[in-house]
Amino acid sequence: MFDFAYPSHLYLLALLPVLILLFMAARTARKAKLRRFGRNDVVAKLMPDASRYTPAVRMVLQLIALGALVFVLARPRAGAKLQQETSAGIEIMIAFDVSNSMLASSTDRNDGVSRLDRARLLLEKLVDRLDNDKVGLVIFAGQSKTQMPLTSDFFSAKMYLSELSPNLISYQGTDIASAIKMAMNGFSPAQDMHKAIILITDSEDHEGAAIETAKLAAENGIQVDVIGLGTSQGAVLPGFTDNEGKPVTTALNEDLAKEIAKAGNGIYVNGASSSALSDLQEQLDKLEKSEFSSVTYSAGAEQFSIFALIAFIFLIIDLLVVERKISWLKGINFFSSDNHKA
Repeated sequence: MFDFAYPSHLYLLALLPVLILLFMAARTARKAKLRRFGRNDVVAKLMPDASRYTPAVRMVLQLIALGALVFVLARPRAGAKLQQETSAGIEIMIAFDVSNSMLASSTDRNDGVSRLDRARLLLEKLVDRLDNDKVGLVIFAGQSKTQMPLTSDFFSAKMYLSELSPNLISYQGTDIASAIKMAMNGFSPAQDMHKAIILITDSEDHEGAAIETAKLAAENGIQVDVIGLGTSQGAVLPGFTDNEGKPVTTALNEDLAKEIAKAGNGIYVNGASSSALSDLQEQLDKLEKSEFSSVTYSAGAEQFSIFALIAFIFLIIDLLVVERKISWLKGINFFSSDNHKA
């Protein structure tokens, strides 16, 4: 099988006929100028060393070299084939809290790193630890939305994480039950795949039913792990005031977070803990890896070096061809059966 990595570059070959036409036009114009000085046979005697054939020979050499360079740009490949690769892993849906309370500090200090930023950092590091697993992303506040379906493309997953903000959900609040339900719906229908939901939130649940929904997930074979952000003491929510004009304080509901994890047969970890990721990774590793197959395309061996060599050889030959007549060809006229001298 022979193909090109960039087949669109082959359109550059359309320049070759254009160059040939320009060459022919230039030769015609040259002959017209020479006729102003007299008959061709007379003018030819005034330029005894001028060759009639080398310009055309050099043009052919240059066109071949140019065509070969176009093939180099298109990157020809040979031997490509489809391969079946089998991988083993689990499916992970991340339920990420983007409610306004996540803008508050993740520490007791009001000027500390926001819960949102710490959550993004934690999940980016977690994604780096994933191997053959598949990951998806649900964001939630007062309502939930699937931000990224299950994928093995961890680079894209990290891009989505970097763009998370409360602006992505217009209806604010915190509905954890809705987020767990949407995460459950995001898994593949495969019954043999082991699944886990990672809920990352400050657990200020305004709607209730989070524990019951975590139990439902566990009954369906889905593990629910919780990463808590913030502290029980709380922090001021920047830019928000209550009805009396006082700053709004928001705190981590760690008791609720632990109950959700327990109901979902998972674990709770505090995002501020240095062992948070290690503990979560250890919990995920308890899930048996299931095999899933994916067809990948294996690119063939690059062949551009052959065409690069062709271009190089013809350019070298072009440099060696001189404009004057070649001594041993001076006595040959290729367009006459008499082969009289030019």
